[in-house]
Amino acid sequence: MSFAPSRSSPDAVGNSLGIAVDQIIAAIAQVAASNPVVLIDGRSGAGKTTLARNLVARWPMRGRVQLVALDSIYPGWDGLDDGVEFAKDLILTPHAKGLVGVWQRWDWTLGEPAEAHAVDPALPLIVEGAGILTPATARLADVRVWLESPAASRKQRALARDGETYRPHWDRWARQEHRHVTRDDPIRLANLVIPVP
Repeated sequence: MSFAPSRSSPDAVGNSLGIAVDQIIAAIAQVAASNPVVLIDGRSGAGKTTLARNLVARWPMRGRVQLVALDSIYPGWDGLDDGVEFAKDLILTPHAKGLVGVWQRWDWTLGEPAEAHAVDPALPLIVEGAGILTPATARLADVRVWLESPAASRKQRALARDGETYRPHWDRWARQEHRHVTRDDPIRLANLVIPVP
């Protein structure tokens, strides 16, 4: 399998993410739990947010599914590791114990915590974001997904999405992602590795 930089079309990316949703739905069916936990990891611009939203739209079980994006939790541009720890301690661990989890949204404009949100342990849960798949969080998840995408394609999509707000921070964030990939080996922890052009 080659992950060389590509000039991928939106259709090719959409097709890959559609296949990913199908694979995740099949994995959820095998879990046979009423409140499965899905983690979606990958570097910036890989398609995590789009995949998570598409999965919510096609959720295979009756009732509501909860979606938490780490972009709402990271405490600023140097906060990848802290955001993942918050997700583990305040969302995933309580969910696994049957307890209500409570996390605070990070206000990127003010640079401080904002309103609180509750996570119902009785409901299914999707958590998406760079860094979420670690040895500690993998034990708390039923379906673990890694999106693999070439750096050039990812950067183009991320900057098209977030524009000049993100551009000055791209390298700073990429270093944190690289540390996560090197330290945690999320590809090994994933039970689904999805190539995205």
